[in-house]
Amino acid sequence: MLTVTLAQAPQAGAGLKGIVVRVHDGDTMTILTPDKTEVKIRLLGIDAPETGQPYGSAAKKSLSSLVFGREAHLHATGIDKYGRTLGQLHVGDIWVNHEQILRGMAWHYLQYSQDAELAQAEAEARRARRGLWQENKPVPPWLWRRQPHKKNG
Repeated sequence: MLTVTLAQAPQAGAGLKGIVVRVHDGDTMTILTPDKTEVKIRLLGIDAPETGQPYGSAAKKSLSSLVFGREAHLHATGIDKYGRTLGQLHVGDIWVNHEQILRGMAWHYLQYSQDAELAQAEAEARRARRGLWQENKPVPPWLWRRQPHKKNG
């Protein structure tokens, strides 16, 4: 198997399809394209709890239940600073970015997205107190990442 390099990465606006072979966390996965290239995908417009953060494991499990082993279609919008391909992901009729927010497994990442549908999904998840919205004051991952954390062990 090959790993995609920046030179091979899809251009903004490009379509990409493949089978999801790995779920890294609640907003990142790897797909294997028909030409056997692995492409690491970061869902655009959402930010899921980090591993070790409350709801981090639940967010990963939620994403896995949606995508793992399934054919995914990505509308690529670019590459992030970590070399991951950014985009809107669909599995069948499910818009995965939206579904993770609607389930309460991610925040709408306003710093990078002004999508009204994602904002509406977050508002609905908050009202219904789904997932991370069961907490009184869930800490967004972009703030959690800035805090010092104790290592297990």
